[in-house]
Amino acid sequence: MNSSLPSKGCIGICTHGISRAYLKGCNKEAGKERTIMELTYLRTFVEVADRGSYTEAAERLGYAQSSVTAQIQKLEEAYGAVLLERRGRRMALTESGETLLGYARQILSLHAESRDAVASGGKGTLTIGTIETVASYYLPKRLQIFGQSHPDMNVALVTGNESQIIKMVKEGSLDAGFILDPPYADPELHVRLIQEQDLLIVTSPEHRFGARNTLSLRDLEGESVILTEEGCTYRALLLQSLRKEAVPCRLSYEFGSLQAIKQGVGYGLGIALLPRIAVEKEIASGQLHAARLDRSEFRFCIQLLYAKRRRVSQAFEAFVHVMSGSGSIGEETAIHRNE
Repeated sequence: MNSSLPSKGCIGICTHGISRAYLKGCNKEAGKERTIMELTYLRTFVEVADRGSYTEAAERLGYAQSSVTAQIQKLEEAYGAVLLERRGRRMALTESGETLLGYARQILSLHAESRDAVASGGKGTLTIGTIETVASYYLPKRLQIFGQSHPDMNVALVTGNESQIIKMVKEGSLDAGFILDPPYADPELHVRLIQEQDLLIVTSPEHRFGARNTLSLRDLEGESVILTEEGCTYRALLLQSLRKEAVPCRLSYEFGSLQAIKQGVGYGLGIALLPRIAVEKEIASGQLHAARLDRSEFRFCIQLLYAKRRRVSQAFEAFVHVMSGSGSIGEETAIHRNE
């Protein structure tokens, strides 16, 4: 069996009665049409690839294991390539399988998008991934602006950490994602740098740092620290920096909510590292105090990511424009400073 995918293929998606979509694999070199495959086969293939197991994929999809095996075999026959191989107790993608996986995710995502658009009378939905900080403090105003200019578009927000968002954008399960990180680069993604954000040491006004505007890492020695949840990039930066500089601190609390962290800081439970955008109101009202760290790495950027292979609609282009504040789609260096 040929170990590589056909050099060129064509995809046909049609509807008949209940929505059914077919992927028609074509081998131009052979000069004949291959077997028509249902989208079900691609969905099964993606599930096996993600789980590394026919059994787990069958349980997830509600199929018999024999049905999953048969669907993968038909997919391999149609493409003339081995897509999965056993490595130990798990199923792993071959090189051809890796190639097909990206296309399979894109096809399934496009099918779901078209189905949702038809079901909603053409309104359409953008599914956007974001971290809590951006969802709570950056997006609301801009979503209001976008909603005024595109009242027929729905926006669904999915929250997660940066690594989850990047993965889902690449897979096509998210139309775009927002992260708060050092400037990020990836050959598969368009990245727009939107706004710089200082990471601040936040304390109660009565704390010994209450009159300080700038701190060093060494100043944090012996402090009780309230951490954000695991997976947060600025939590990881703080812990890494403290370890590198051998600064002993008490890691007293870990909260999954920014609001809970701010409340804890206000009640004197400890200090916290938070982005300026999350504490601007509390600083202005005198509820909290904040100081910069004298290190350049404690400045992150709000960034908008979307896949380079993504089909760009007028609505999506408008979304990127509004979320970015200025510039045209594809511009990857626009940045608004937040001093």
